[in-house]
Amino acid sequence: MEKLLSMVVQMAVSIIVARQLAPTDFGVMAILTFFTSVALTIVDSGFSQTLIRKESPTDGEYRSVLGFNVAMSAILYVVLVALAYPLARFYDQPIISDIAPVLFLVLPINSLCVVQTVMFTREFRFKLLSKIVFLSSLFSGVVAVVMALAGCGIWSLVAQRLLMMGIKAAAFWWIRRWRCRERFSMALLRTMAPFSLRLLATDLIAAIYNNVAQLFIGKLYSAHSLGFYSQAQKLKDLPVTSTVQAVQGVTYPALAKIADTEDKFSAGYLRIINLLSFVVFPVMLGLVAIAPEMFMLLLGEKWLPTVPYFEILALSGILYPLAVVSYNIIKVRSDGRIILRLEIVKRVVMTAILAITIPLGIEAVAWGMTTMAAVDFVVNLAAAMRYMNIGIALVLRALIPQFVVAALMFVVLHIINPYLLTLGSGAHLVADVAIGAVVYLSLAVTFRLRSLSEVVTLLRELIKR
Repeated sequence: MEKLLSMVVQMAVSIIVARQLAPTDFGVMAILTFFTSVALTIVDSGFSQTLIRKESPTDGEYRSVLGFNVAMSAILYVVLVALAYPLARFYDQPIISDIAPVLFLVLPINSLCVVQTVMFTREFRFKLLSKIVFLSSLFSGVVAVVMALAGCGIWSLVAQRLLMMGIKAAAFWWIRRWRCRERFSMALLRTMAPFSLRLLATDLIAAIYNNVAQLFIGKLYSAHSLGFYSQAQKLKDLPVTSTVQAVQGVTYPALAKIADTEDKFSAGYLRIINLLSFVVFPVMLGLVAIAPEMFMLLLGEKWLPTVPYFEILALSGILYPLAVVSYNIIKVRSDGRIILRLEIVKRVVMTAILAITIPLGIEAVAWGMTTMAAVDFVVNLAAAMRYMNIGIALVLRALIPQFVVAALMFVVLHIINPYLLTLGSGAHLVADVAIGAVVYLSLAVTFRLRSLSEVVTLLRELIKR
């Protein structure tokens, strides 16, 4: 629910801010986001995941990880600020050197959140985490809207990013005023390092490759063109990232708790992908079907060049959440070696895809990223099967019926859309959403999808609570 509410807030903020700002502003932020994402990955270095996985982390381990995070964030902040001016000249965007010292403050601020996040996650206090994240998202979004309407331009995006992280850090320390008498210990970090550094290598490669296309688009084409591509990716990521964060945040510690119970572990995986695909498949295919009407109504004619990129990238969102669940299986059950090997294989494939698609244009890059999402899913699933007592047939039996039903919904919307053109853009969009929901649920009942009954049962349990 927190991810859903946060997604709604962020979408509303994105729409209002996008109407006030130029595509170039979003292109500049996309360039800086690449460096921020890579730096945040290095700051954590996989230690938070190691602490979640450990049976009983000590105060000394928490203290050592916090000290490492803070020190690393300070070093990277200095390095990135020093690179700001050369980066501004390289992309011919002087504003980069002005906003970089402010934006990169998210690194030291984020380093203060790691220990409390791990503690709350291990205690399954997701309700508390949800409230904090939602309120920080809401407040920072309101500030960004006010600044955008006041003509602050790209600074409204910078303020939103900083405030969201700052409020989160302040709330965590206010709620859990953690005090540790243990001293920082390199010895403790070394004991956690083997698994942590394998995760770091994997996550670092992923962070680079997931955003590297934006660096090339910004240089080979323009920051303006990158703004359209970045906005398409951002709007696609709103439902996908919300889903992934919710699923990954909860399923990783939950699966870790039952890792030694084989039947329960495998059954839990099947139930997760069943429920996840029931929601994700129709949402992403539905967004593809209604993209032109949605962009015209919400963002205006200025952003219509974004539609083709969005329609392509939205397809990648169908499989990415499922790939993350399989990745969690590997993280829980393996020693980390296979994770790095798989990441190297996937990034070799992605290097080839980028080398082919970048010279062909931005739409080709979008198709390449969608192809890579499919590769990511297949590779992760194949590896995860080694750590469960279920076969690929059971997984496909859970996914294929739901994909077929969602695809039929998409076909119906595609056929009906031309007959709805006489409606206003608002009425057209509402009609599309209503028809899609009715068609999907009707087909789910007709084909007796098991996931539908699971969703109904789950909702009843939540209502009773």
